[in-house]
Amino acid sequence: MPKSPRLFGGNKIVCSKSGSVAVERFTGPQIRKFAKTDPDSYAQTGTIHLVSSFFASIFAGKTVAIDHGDGAGMNLMNLSDLDWDQDLLDATAEGLADKLPPCAPSGSKSGPISDYFLEKYGFSPNCETIIWSGDNPCSLIGMGAASPGKVVISLGTSDTLFAAMPAPKTDPNGFGHVFGNPAGGYMSLICFKNGSLAREAIKEKYELNWESFEKGALSQTPTGNNGSMMLPFYEPEITPAIDTNGPIFSSDHHYSSGEAVRAVLECQFLNMRTHSDWLGVSPSRIFITGGASENDGIAQVIANVFGVPVDRLDVPGSATIGAGMRAASRTWGRFG
Repeated sequence: MPKSPRLFGGNKIVCSKSGSVAVERFTGPQIRKFAKTDPDSYAQTGTIHLVSSFFASIFAGKTVAIDHGDGAGMNLMNLSDLDWDQDLLDATAEGLADKLPPCAPSGSKSGPISDYFLEKYGFSPNCETIIWSGDNPCSLIGMGAASPGKVVISLGTSDTLFAAMPAPKTDPNGFGHVFGNPAGGYMSLICFKNGSLAREAIKEKYELNWESFEKGALSQTPTGNNGSMMLPFYEPEITPAIDTNGPIFSSDHHYSSGEAVRAVLECQFLNMRTHSDWLGVSPSRIFITGGASENDGIAQVIANVFGVPVDRLDVPGSATIGAGMRAASRTWGRFG
């Protein structure tokens, strides 16, 4: 049976090796659960892919590598040499090394597109494919933040903050993560589960639409909300690790819709700023993406809390743009 992660140092060692503490939602712990609960099916499994490497394999017509960006989010890849870590593999499941594709840089070619796509869709026989990456690594490229010094906030069901890093610096609290940067080097990523989950809960409680959430409610309250605050965690939170049964307000008085909206927004981004201090980055601008980035009121609160200008793309879909730039970079030899 594989060794427990505790036997070679626990989360401190796992984080120093892989860039993250052992996280239940990551692929390595999920593989361990699969191998322990259904060992027969695990034994019969030939190759274990991520979604990104699986679809890249379909286009190439063969098994292709897992890139350093997505591979780092598995608790299995060693950041120092950007390859699978044998200790982590042994602690996860027996024979795992034989079931994983290799690791490779994000821009690696994976060969010509498969004959199926030539015949069915008329692709050029000269069309080549590259290995895929994850949505956040691709967003880093699409937002023009592939080099250190720029910070990106993605506003979705969960909110994420990510930035390029010159070296793999890990979060001493174990909340943040370090991944491979598709442009080379590393990137940080911090996930906040109560993103749109909390914003939508407030919107529905006070029977607002997004226009009244942005313009009506926020316009009724000053920056700082006269000290009215909340812990904006409607569900168990990842950063910081909190198991909660709902939000906690700073007082027992009835909050108006404006106070509640500003409380959830200001406290979400104060939490984000506080728990990204370990990066040691003082951004001069913040780039935002994701569905809620179109909301001017939310963008203004981010600018207020971080004290820097906020920019966004003129078009949505930074991950898609970044994926296209990654593919094009194989021709240009650079991002941009």
